[in-house]
Amino acid sequence: MIAPPNAVSTDLSGQVALVTGATSGLGRRFAQVLARCGARVALAGRRVERLDQVAKEIREAGGTALPLPLDMCDAEAVKAAAATAEEGLDAPVSILVNNAGIPDAQRAHKMSLELIDAVFDTNLRGPYILACEVARRLIELERPGRIVNISSVGAYHYTGGGAALYSITKAGISRMTEVLAVEWARFHINVNGIAPGGFASEMMDGMMERVGDITQQFPRKRLGQPEQLDGTLLYLVSPSSECVTGTVVTVDDGQGGR
Repeated sequence: MIAPPNAVSTDLSGQVALVTGATSGLGRRFAQVLARCGARVALAGRRVERLDQVAKEIREAGGTALPLPLDMCDAEAVKAAAATAEEGLDAPVSILVNNAGIPDAQRAHKMSLELIDAVFDTNLRGPYILACEVARRLIELERPGRIVNISSVGAYHYTGGGAALYSITKAGISRMTEVLAVEWARFHINVNGIAPGGFASEMMDGMMERVGDITQQFPRKRLGQPEQLDGTLLYLVSPSSECVTGTVVTVDDGQGGR
């Protein structure tokens, strides 16, 4: 059977995408790529000036963007984010990229309760609440959707370098992807994930300031660049992955063992 012509299309015209952690790094790139493919994009993050800058860049490139100040630790604001994006962009959110995340960067037994709460809320609780709210609204409207959760290779591999809770929460994101995919498949909501390795970002810059140039440990002695995730993201939000749900794709440039 020959696949229909739109099976490999990356045309996202008419769709609304919500990207968290959109002020820098991978989130910023995700938002730009989705906008370039025609989606109207709600940009969520804490740093308002940066949100405005990313929105300006997208608009200057001919896209549509809505800055959406959002702290993932504020559960009520997270729950309201989908409605806010819908009101501002005149359509329900059909693509969610759960990208927001913070590191712990401390030994587990030295973490304050405040930092523990912030890592859990930003990396796992907030994304779970947001995914559920986006899905709930789509289910009520009987519309399909795509959710892409950003995990990490740290979910599967930890060497004791002082990021235990980050690893735990990212493992939670991977498992969340699997179980929500099962629950929402009947509603035609695909839930998948990406587990990046070491990619250029503010978080990675901070890590390398603490521990040195980790790229010398990698076979290719380099970090990935955000644009090298474009294809994976677009595959997971496009008709190309219609039957793919509950999958977390590792993209790590062969940096670690298997």
